[in-house]
Amino acid sequence: MNIVSIALRRPVTVLVLALAVLILAWGAVQRTPRDILPQLGVPVIFVAQPYGGMSPAQMEGFLTYYYEYHFLYITGIEHVESKSIQGTALIKLQFHPGTDMSQAMAETVSYVNRARSFMPAGTLPPFIMRFDAGSVPVGNLVFESQTQPVAAIQDMALNRVRPLFATLPGVSAPPPFGGNARTIVIRLRQDRLQAYRISPDEVVAAVASASSISPAGSAYIGDLNPIVPTNALISDLRDFAKIPLRTSDGARLYVGDLAQVEDASDIPTAFALMNGKRTVYIPVTKRSTASTMAVVELVKKNLPKFQAVLPDDVKVSYQFDQSGYVSRAITGLIQEGLLGAVLSGLMVLLFLKDLRSAAIVVLNIPLALAAAMVGLSLTGQTVNLMTLGGLALAVGILVDETTVTIESIHHHRALGKSLHRAVADSGREIALPLLLSMLCILAVFVPSFFMTGTARALFTPLSLAVGFAMLASYLLSRTLVPVLCCWWLGPQAQTTPQNFSVPEGGPVALTVYLVSIAIILALVLPRLGRDIFPAVDEAQFQLRLRAPAGTRLENTEQLVLQVLDNISGLVGANNLQLSLAYVGTQPSSYPINNIYLWTSGPQEAVIQVQLKSGVVAIDTFKESLRSQLAHSFPEVKFSFEPSDILNRVLSFGSPTPIEVAVFGPDLAASRSFASLVEKKLANLPGLRDLQYEQALDYPAWEVTIDRERAGEMDASVAKVARAVVTATSSSRFISPGYWADPKTGIAYSLQVELPRSQLKSVSDLLNVPVDSGRNGTTALRNLAKVTAAETVGEYDRYNMQRTVTLSANYAGSDLGSISQQVKAALTSLEDQRPPRVSVALRGQIPPLKELQSGLWFGLAVAIGAVLLLLWANFQSLRAALVVMGAIPAALSGATLALWLSGTSLNLQSFMGTIMSVGVGVANAILLVSSARASHTDSLSAREAGRRALQARCRPILMTALAMGVGMLPMAIGLGSSGSQTAPLGRAVEGGLLGATLSALFVLPSLYALLCARPTQKSSLDPDDPESSMFQVQ
Repeated sequence: MNIVSIALRRPVTVLVLALAVLILAWGAVQRTPRDILPQLGVPVIFVAQPYGGMSPAQMEGFLTYYYEYHFLYITGIEHVESKSIQGTALIKLQFHPGTDMSQAMAETVSYVNRARSFMPAGTLPPFIMRFDAGSVPVGNLVFESQTQPVAAIQDMALNRVRPLFATLPGVSAPPPFGGNARTIVIRLRQDRLQAYRISPDEVVAAVASASSISPAGSAYIGDLNPIVPTNALISDLRDFAKIPLRTSDGARLYVGDLAQVEDASDIPTAFALMNGKRTVYIPVTKRSTASTMAVVELVKKNLPKFQAVLPDDVKVSYQFDQSGYVSRAITGLIQEGLLGAVLSGLMVLLFLKDLRSAAIVVLNIPLALAAAMVGLSLTGQTVNLMTLGGLALAVGILVDETTVTIESIHHHRALGKSLHRAVADSGREIALPLLLSMLCILAVFVPSFFMTGTARALFTPLSLAVGFAMLASYLLSRTLVPVLCCWWLGPQAQTTPQNFSVPEGGPVALTVYLVSIAIILALVLPRLGRDIFPAVDEAQFQLRLRAPAGTRLENTEQLVLQVLDNISGLVGANNLQLSLAYVGTQPSSYPINNIYLWTSGPQEAVIQVQLKSGVVAIDTFKESLRSQLAHSFPEVKFSFEPSDILNRVLSFGSPTPIEVAVFGPDLAASRSFASLVEKKLANLPGLRDLQYEQALDYPAWEVTIDRERAGEMDASVAKVARAVVTATSSSRFISPGYWADPKTGIAYSLQVELPRSQLKSVSDLLNVPVDSGRNGTTALRNLAKVTAAETVGEYDRYNMQRTVTLSANYAGSDLGSISQQVKAALTSLEDQRPPRVSVALRGQIPPLKELQSGLWFGLAVAIGAVLLLLWANFQSLRAALVVMGAIPAALSGATLALWLSGTSLNLQSFMGTIMSVGVGVANAILLVSSARASHTDSLSAREAGRRALQARCRPILMTALAMGVGMLPMAIGLGSSGSQTAPLGRAVEGGLLGATLSALFVLPSLYALLCARPTQKSSLDPDDPESSMFQVQ
């Protein structure tokens, strides 16, 4: 008894199970997270280490080196990258795929603790963070005020809003961007210091002595045990001005005589600009396992709570919302799926001229998709671009089994059978071909489970989506479809079967077929471009600005404002919706922010711009903007970076797709060769924004202390250094001070500094007073020389080797082509490469190579899996090879469709090409099964093939056209995410067309050639009447 007979005997059970699937699917849709992409599982850990005031060379030598040395002991480590700038080091630990990241995190923490024992005193513990490619900003909480200063807004955002925001499920909340920590600042006046011959170090010592943290004791007084605190730590800010220093000319000097005490902020290192005005913002960063839609909806829902803790003159809003792309992608794919289902039903109606049959075909589609949603939910998948693309693609494939089932029923009714007999007989006739077709389609997804890295992370969800839908469609075609046919189809049957026919191909068709395949695969396939993912135009972009090294923060801010004016003028002020810029580098108080946005100094800025949708083509606009900015700001370097959520995730942490790293033990040699590489790459027409990633010539004032002279004047080197630090930075780096706000109980730093406005020249620095013991004070000029110099502003390292990195974008080409050009340029410089200097291509080129190799492997395994499955079914290698004859046609059709549509060979189109292998053999299986059934000793192979084609021509055409029109909306890219999923549909459409043509014109002749004699059954069972070993007992 087959499954059709069981369904026909218990039709109510089948109906109840179908309703149960719909109910379960509704629950699955409600609870399944919605995101842009599946979890990529990139195994990365970041370590962010601050040490305020240390130079890049000191950060590299005293901190970064010890971390790198110890991190190489961690199990599964693939490489260690680091960036060291003034006051901050950022170390990235990349692990091999499959590494146990919980163990890796535990080992990282352990080795951090060990490494810190080798570091200078005062080294703070670093921030250690597991980071995933999916942990990207999905928007920004922006704070605006017309009256409040940035420092006050920063403090409110940090201490009022962030505690509410960070505790939301799925949210990772870094400190605010744009301001610096609230700080009590004692600003010294250099003229007063010189007049009273007092050094900054003396003021620092007096403040530290007059305001210190002292534990509170307790006493037994009567029946009480009161706390006994002191006012050793100043609580009233006005008391700092009353701290005594010394007696001068009989009068007592106080801090207030030499300085001004302010409730301000630490020295600003960065500004945030919202539409050109200074502001503060917090990136809304989701955790890798969280749903983008859920996080955004939760943040928007809590905006009133955030606003409630702020003054009326401070407004908070949610900007640069990335969830719109996710929702539009979901809506677009749903629309494509619905339209595909309707078109498939219309095509069935056109062939069968039976509205009820078409309705059954269309009804099968949502039921199969509902079952697939249940399967995806049970396997922990999310609703994302890959699973939705698989489901939308499955709409076209799903009609195959239902269409074949209904067409077979109509064929049997045309032979004069009753409806119920036709349903039962057709179920037995097509049982094995349908099962084999489904297994062949599922077989092409088997390689996804053997892939590694990104290819597996992206291919597996799509495979599961199509696989669950195909399995559900098969079960429905064997259960619900026969039941509905018995209930819905009319009692009248056609008297004669309708047979279609096509001209017989013969040897000429085989010859044309082989030649065409060879031409397409040899000439067209190599011309296809290669990318990681299709391009997306989301009407937004991110621009990194690099002014000359050492440019003042305020000047960089002015450059940003001018750039924004240029953008507004080019696109039109009404078409510029929003801009958000970050100017400068992250303060050492918030080192974790470097993980989310890295800038190397005050000369850098990152600008995010949102344009009105549909106003300009973003790639064309970028080219125009490049030209205009290069003309207006010839000394400034610009580089476009990923801005929307999809490109940020798929950039794999690289700000640009092309990175050339030159490294070795000698930085000077590496830099010299890097300059040759830069000149060579500048000649490539497809490259854009070519530049160094780090500042290699940073301006410096080198203070050279005369140790002998300092000793003679009782001014130690340490005293001179402290005076210079206080004058050029902050006393908190040499003598930490604190103040607790009695109103809120929040502690803030206390620091003594010389305002930067008082150091306008080298002469001002030379006049800084230095404590000289019994001699009072002396000017720095008497103890040291100050000379202008240049130093490295950022040290980059890769596995402990210093690296010089060139980065670039590309335009007018594909990533695969441009990477080949870059490799050729580097090869031409091999004879000029110094010894022990190495060159490596990074950015998105290694992921592209890994992805493409994984997909080619998947294609080969898919073809092998289909061959083995066919061989096992037919028990004949020759018959299996006849069916396999459709695969070259499917691959050629997919290749030709991609080439004609101008689509590159990317992740989506490659997966579509792999899928076309399974789809392509479906009709071939029906044809060969029918030919084998009629092929006997009395009937030639050619005649068997001709009869099979005559009998199966209509179902082949009907299923091919129904599948084709079902996938047409996806191939055209009608939805808002059409540019992302269209390559997938185009590849399958082309493969389906090629496979269908081969089934109609080539496979009958191929069958006649390979299967000239009927295949003897390979059974070894002596009780099998069809076996050559059969023995009559």
